[in-house]
Amino acid sequence: MRTRAIQAVAATAAVLLAVAGCGSRDDGDSAVASGDCQGQQTTGLTGTSMKLGGVFPLSGPASAYAELPKGMQAYFAYVNAERGGIDGRQVDYLLRDDGYQPPKTVEETRRLVEQDQVFAVLSTLGTPTSAAVWDYLNQREVPQIFVAGGATQWGTGDGHPWTIGWQPSYHAEGRIFADYVKQQKPDATVAVIYQNDDFGKDLLASFKEGTAGSGVRVIAEQSYEVTDPTVDPQLRNLAGSKADVLLNFSTPKFAAQTLAGDARNPEWNPLHILSQVSSTMSVLTPVGLPNVQNVVTSVFVKDPADPQWVEDPGMKLYRDKLAQYVPGADPDDGYTLVGWAMAQSFHKTFDAASCKTREGLRDAMRSLDNVEIDLLLPGITLQTGEGDGYPMEAMQIQRFEGDRWVLAGDLVDTAGR
Repeated sequence: MRTRAIQAVAATAAVLLAVAGCGSRDDGDSAVASGDCQGQQTTGLTGTSMKLGGVFPLSGPASAYAELPKGMQAYFAYVNAERGGIDGRQVDYLLRDDGYQPPKTVEETRRLVEQDQVFAVLSTLGTPTSAAVWDYLNQREVPQIFVAGGATQWGTGDGHPWTIGWQPSYHAEGRIFADYVKQQKPDATVAVIYQNDDFGKDLLASFKEGTAGSGVRVIAEQSYEVTDPTVDPQLRNLAGSKADVLLNFSTPKFAAQTLAGDARNPEWNPLHILSQVSSTMSVLTPVGLPNVQNVVTSVFVKDPADPQWVEDPGMKLYRDKLAQYVPGADPDDGYTLVGWAMAQSFHKTFDAASCKTREGLRDAMRSLDNVEIDLLLPGITLQTGEGDGYPMEAMQIQRFEGDRWVLAGDLVDTAGR
């Protein structure tokens, strides 16, 4: 989560990282830890405070994701005011805007680490943006915890022990979609629109892997760049294939364009499968709910619009405290809910750290033991361990019916696949 434009962006980011990497380890105003934690990093952490930072596209083509940190802000405001903070520390959560541009991600991340001296980065959003800083953060030994994106690399680590994802990987999601299509349309022809980066490519490669050897065939593919104004030309090309299934592996702006374009074409009525990152009501509502009936996606969190969760304690707490502490935020927006769940995940991970240090947080995030998070679907917990850097590996299919998503089938666990 590359044409020449994106390659140039990545090259710029790499140069900045190379310069940053020449610096020494930043001890800042670190306090010395006690006992077995002696000498470990506590930059951004005191006995009464904790400074965290996050980098999100608060503006630009991916600004729909700006709702996510509102959920985090609400959670931290709630624990600060009503629960004494996290482990007795008041949380100061600093947000930075990168506009979904990797060079800007590098700039804002360095600002958080070197000027603001945050304890950890929670989190960065997007694959190309997060990848632009993971070398830097690992060189500086700063936790990059719960990256908001499902690229496979966040789980494999590949020499980056200070970085970890949170949501199920795009590889897992692609396999779940492959299983669903094989069950529903075993001889389907498939058209795909995907973002031309690791986000779209991971999903497409996993879907192909999951359908290999079956009667399901991908017959048309079209990619787009995040700088493109529209995907209408790509969609027209895909419509010409008359495929039975349309895979919409797009971020919110382009997912909405694809949904709208599909609805405008009465001569093509494929099964429309939408990546979960674009399945919120903020994407669907502008398209028109009559135009998104029977669209299929995957999910791992409880839907705030689903009446079965009205009396759910975790959902009630989320709604109440969001209204109290961030009254402008929309409780029915799935991104906002995800932000709350990610913040609670951080809280429980820090609580589990034997050393309240950067090293302790790194070790805790890689040894999560069936940690329950209030807003995850029943049966999904956070679990990591040696050789397993994927906190979640289960999802469920859902279909849009009427004015909301409806769960379909059983929870699918892709662990080991």
